[in-house]
Amino acid sequence: MKKKLLYLGGIVAALALLAYVGLSFFLGSIVKAGVNSFGPRLTGTRVVLAGAELSPLSGSGTLRGLAVGNPAGWSDGNAFYLGKIHIALKPFSIFGDHIVIDEIAIDQPEFTYETKVIASNIGDLLKNIGQITGDKGGGPEATAKNGHPLRFEVKKFTLQNGRVSLGVGAAALTLPMPPISLENLGTAEGGITPGQLSFAVMRSVSAGIVAASVQAAGKIGATGGAAAAEGVKKTGEALKSLFGGKN
Repeated sequence: MKKKLLYLGGIVAALALLAYVGLSFFLGSIVKAGVNSFGPRLTGTRVVLAGAELSPLSGSGTLRGLAVGNPAGWSDGNAFYLGKIHIALKPFSIFGDHIVIDEIAIDQPEFTYETKVIASNIGDLLKNIGQITGDKGGGPEATAKNGHPLRFEVKKFTLQNGRVSLGVGAAALTLPMPPISLENLGTAEGGITPGQLSFAVMRSVSAGIVAASVQAAGKIGATGGAAAAEGVKKTGEALKSLFGGKN
């Protein structure tokens, strides 16, 4: 009898493990498919997430290889690439229409800043998101299984050890970006749309790129490239004013 109970317990444990692994894979597939489907509609560019892992019990997970392409009129490369994104959300909230994320942590992101007179690829990307979402949060809606619009609440967002390449090719100048830390995104509103969340984050990212471009202008000017320095400075100022400065 004891052996039978041990045998039965082993079977139950194995089934539970299989169910856990299966659910983890299922959740990761949902996240990956959602990003790859909704992302291009939001940015108007190529968006590819290579993979996602998410624990159904702890709510922790990792998104890997998020590449966002440049808007039309710029190079065929990426506007930015995020190799690894750590997330920690309220367990099982992903199954509802109000997803509460305790933390999003991005380490070593790579941004490319291309400019033409007073235009830039990052500025055009932000314009795309802003035009799609609008001031009232319009644009394409992501919906939960119950048919209700998805709303997100992010308690903490951090981005650190970022790099921005000013220009492309051999002439590109790579500089560090200042760290970014945001808190309680969507908390006061009772949740915000994916578009509103993306715009809020990218607006802060743009401020970091502006800071890096100002630093680059100083370096270029110090080496005698006054005209190039002025061009970098003007594109940074245009991006800053377009999206309300550093806030």
